[in-house]
Amino acid sequence: MKNPFESLEIWFVTGSQHLYGPGPLQEVSAHAQEIAAALDANEDQPVRIVCKPVVTRPEEIRAVCGDADQDPACAGLIFWMHTFSPAKMWISGLNHLKKPFCHLHTQYGAALPWSSIDMDYMNLHQSAHGDREFGFICTRLGIERDVIVGHWQDQTTRGRLAAWSRVAAAWHHLRQTKIVRFGDNMRQVAVTEGDKVEAESVFGFSVNTHGIGDLAERIDAVTPQEVAALCEEYNQSYTLAPALQKGGASEVSLQTAARIEAGLRAFLEEGGFTAFTDTFEDLHGLEQLPGLPVQRLMAEGYGFGAEGDWKHAALVRMIKLMASGHDRGTSFMEDYTYHMSPERPLVLGAHMLEICPSIADAKPSCEIHPLGIGGKADPVRLVFDGKPGPALNASLVDMGNRFRLLVHEVTAHAPAEPLPKLPVARVVWESKPDFETGLSAWILAGGAHHTCFTYSVNTAQLESFARMAGIECLVIDAKTDLRAFRNELRWNHTAYGLQGLGR
Repeated sequence: MKNPFESLEIWFVTGSQHLYGPGPLQEVSAHAQEIAAALDANEDQPVRIVCKPVVTRPEEIRAVCGDADQDPACAGLIFWMHTFSPAKMWISGLNHLKKPFCHLHTQYGAALPWSSIDMDYMNLHQSAHGDREFGFICTRLGIERDVIVGHWQDQTTRGRLAAWSRVAAAWHHLRQTKIVRFGDNMRQVAVTEGDKVEAESVFGFSVNTHGIGDLAERIDAVTPQEVAALCEEYNQSYTLAPALQKGGASEVSLQTAARIEAGLRAFLEEGGFTAFTDTFEDLHGLEQLPGLPVQRLMAEGYGFGAEGDWKHAALVRMIKLMASGHDRGTSFMEDYTYHMSPERPLVLGAHMLEICPSIADAKPSCEIHPLGIGGKADPVRLVFDGKPGPALNASLVDMGNRFRLLVHEVTAHAPAEPLPKLPVARVVWESKPDFETGLSAWILAGGAHHTCFTYSVNTAQLESFARMAGIECLVIDAKTDLRAFRNELRWNHTAYGLQGLGR
């Protein structure tokens, strides 16, 4: 995936006022430029940080907020009050600002100069209460934002800003994302449905359908040379099952998978689509359900959802964007079956075919096996175990009057034993805080059986995403208490109901 961050910027905006005179304001400006340059130089910072002139009047604040909204390169803003900045000046600008921002609560000097501190120093270094004034007006206006507290030279603070920048940049791209659905949702399934109009209003991405025949036509146009090149790439990248090797009994099936991949990629590129869905119930014109092609496209950064699940196609794309350049593994996933051992109960996640090889623990095996649904030829797929380590399972569901993001912290493990007869990619994980509490909370919250499984982002980043989108977020982690979680569900139901009355 091309670096989605290279053309974007995060604007660093410092607030002050004219009460202090030109000398102190010059010092404020110099400090702001120094801080912005240091944050931008952080090797983990994925998006360029650009220092903007210090704002001291309502007109300047409105101008910088308006410019941010109009500039296609601006993905978000960092606000910091070096001195006191009377917050009524910020109302108009903040009320019209549509780009996300975070509030950096820091100060220029880390330590107080105890022996020399005087009122001139105190007046210049007023972030302690300047940021409180700014925080009040944001809360008074009901603006969701992230607050990052710490000294700007501290690596933890810089790391949190870098993580937030990833979310802001991903959110910027998600709002322009085009998702194509090949066919409709799997028949009679509830959780893959949803309000696509409301989704475009809330998230910005568009979801539209093309008949599977449109894709089949593009697949038919793929040349033999394209097929041969992809088959050679498969041979270099994976361990090919003997039947799929040159001269093998199923070599033609591998060529079919290559033809589907080339045609599918061309369709997506030509239409500007960066996420897609398909369904085994609508394969007219295709010889096999796309398995290997979907897996490889996900590995390149495309979002995907099976059975027409456009919400999780969007979520996979969003998280792939967040992790760009540092993706330790992110995939479409399904909670499939359980190992209900009393010693360590586990979840086995998989899908029929479409698990991203970015989560693989070793070189995947490219195999062909029968598929009992869909009525097509046996599909080619990559088979592997997921890697061990801390991970997240996230689900985006439509609750009727709002979208809900559910985040479950888990720990992936190697399978207890080999799985020689399971012909799909899979990952095994342990639920937090424990099997019963974690799964009960998920089901009570209405979490989908489809998810995005990732090793690459953290809970705080997904909470930031929910704040930017203005949607509900529920977290299941080591601290989850089921009684408190039930109460949170009740309170949220009431709060969002009241919010709806005010629309």
